[in-house]
Amino acid sequence: MSLKTLILAAGKGTRMKSDLPKVIHKVCGVPMVKKIADICSTIGSENNILILGHKKEEILKVLEDVEHVVQLEQLGTGHAVMQAQEKLKDHKGTVMVLCGDTPLLTRETLENLYKEHKKSGAVTTILTSIYENPFGYGRIVKENDNVKAIIEEKDATEEERKIQEVNAGVYCFETQELLEALSKITNNNKNGEYYLTDVVGINVSQGKKVKTYILEDNNEILGINSKVELEKANRIMRERINKYHMENGVIIIDQNNTYIEETVTIGKDTVLYPGVFLQGDTSIGENCEILGNTRIIDCKLGNNIRVESSVLEESIVEDKVTIGPFAHLRPKSYLKEEVHIGNFVEVKKSTLEKGVKAGHLTYLGDAVVGEHTNIGAGTITCNYDGKNKFKTEIGKNSFIGSDTMLVAPVVIGDNALVGAGSVITKEVPENALAVSRSKQVIKFNWRK
Repeated sequence: MSLKTLILAAGKGTRMKSDLPKVIHKVCGVPMVKKIADICSTIGSENNILILGHKKEEILKVLEDVEHVVQLEQLGTGHAVMQAQEKLKDHKGTVMVLCGDTPLLTRETLENLYKEHKKSGAVTTILTSIYENPFGYGRIVKENDNVKAIIEEKDATEEERKIQEVNAGVYCFETQELLEALSKITNNNKNGEYYLTDVVGINVSQGKKVKTYILEDNNEILGINSKVELEKANRIMRERINKYHMENGVIIIDQNNTYIEETVTIGKDTVLYPGVFLQGDTSIGENCEILGNTRIIDCKLGNNIRVESSVLEESIVEDKVTIGPFAHLRPKSYLKEEVHIGNFVEVKKSTLEKGVKAGHLTYLGDAVVGEHTNIGAGTITCNYDGKNKFKTEIGKNSFIGSDTMLVAPVVIGDNALVGAGSVITKEVPENALAVSRSKQVIKFNWRK
């Protein structure tokens, strides 16, 4: 016996008021449909089958090698599942059906739903939740703890409207039982659609067992149909993520003003101040201090690092580095141990070896800077001639004076000294002094 999953993602999502398909809007950095597909892949699903329709090409861009079928017309949830009948016809196990716009569902919930389904011996198990005010949801009508019907709000009697257990829209079906029931449902309703919930009615009419698995946290079944609901989902997910990191030893000063995407890892005793944004494939080591107004994207940071009010992109930072305030690491930068880059320093596609210091007002692009070299304020590696990029190499234990232009390609040797205000266009040998500036001229009483 095996498990397959069907993810419904064909709808237009008109209430989102967006040119993007609804299910690829992101919650804490992850497209909703990818979040669901990734979770399904962790619960033992043999394969995920997506039901796609509106702008399916855009959805396929965020998923890799996904099996899918196309629902050309959106004629209801039952009709959507019908599109996968050919892929399910020989399957003898269980199929779980869920929606691509419910990103708050957890692996634990789906695992427990599947386990309960197999344990109970039901042909269908419905994920449900309890709401104090269940207005708008389909009510679960039971008899002797077995489901007898799902009654929609508009069709419910006054007594049925008092029922607080509601349909979450996630199901486990025995596959062959599902296919048999799908052949019997009709679209004889005012919307002319085929409803998946009608499968339950057919199961019950045939005397087959239908059970529920009741979810404790009803936030998990929040479906995203508008930008307002998208913001709510982001808020709930952000709180979950922040709580996870705090429980694992991270210090977050103000979790309501700290944004951490789900793909980020952080070591214990690292402190995050308000206004920090950690995004993408970012990892941060232990005992770091990330101060406010800092954004780190797709970076690897070691231990005992301090970053203040800076932007770091696609870079590697080793232990005991200090960055900022107002520094910018552009992609492919590599800062080795004990480097310091200060305020208004920009580094791009450069390697700074151990102990390099660039305190302020500096641009280092396409450069390699040797150990313990000091870069003075206002230094610029002139790496671009308008067409091509060129490399600057600076040796170890050198000193580059303030307001120096290093016109690449150029090499500065070890232990070299470049005088302030120089424009360097030729190689500077090791242990040499290089000065390139105009002779100072003084004309007395000039202002008179």
